[in-house]
Amino acid sequence: MKKKIVILIGILVLSSCQNKDNSKNIVKTVVQDTLSKTLGGTADLSDVSEKENKAVEVIRKQLQVLLKKDLPVMTPEQRFFYYEAFDLNNDKKDEYFVGFSNSYFCGSGGCSGYILNNDGSVINYFSVTDFPIYVTTSSTGKFYDLLMKSGGLVHFIKMKNGKYPSNPTIEEKWKGEIPKDTTPVLDIQGKKLEKYSF
Repeated sequence: MKKKIVILIGILVLSSCQNKDNSKNIVKTVVQDTLSKTLGGTADLSDVSEKENKAVEVIRKQLQVLLKKDLPVMTPEQRFFYYEAFDLNNDKKDEYFVGFSNSYFCGSGGCSGYILNNDGSVINYFSVTDFPIYVTTSSTGKFYDLLMKSGGLVHFIKMKNGKYPSNPTIEEKWKGEIPKDTTPVLDIQGKKLEKYSF
């Protein structure tokens, strides 16, 4: 959204420099109208997919339930999340990796987060994890195995009894480099993921 506003302002500046006659400058009028609607919240945001909107609402509602006891003590700045969708079990429905990156959810060992089913139900809570999480090409129990970093070490995480272990530090240490065929998810710093409030 911020990028769109910057682009629109850039177009407005360029168009006003090229044509001094404001009454004949259609581009300027369109840009001004779009900019005012964007800032006023009435712009058409049809490029934001319905699927993404649905995912954000599912996650937001689930966090309200999961963190009900925490909400009263959290500051507004701490009430945001990042998410990324990935089909972990090849059922044609995305699961949601949900992560946090603030002092309420993060400590010296890493941050906490969740893996949610497509309907919002919890597959996993995880703690002391550094992002991103890596999805491997191997699987256990129909779910892809994961590589999670914590405290500078990488751990190999396998599904056990329908859940991934919540504390990666007690799992098997990964030897060697992270394979190139893994898929990073929740790369909060590298991908500049959208931040959502809850």
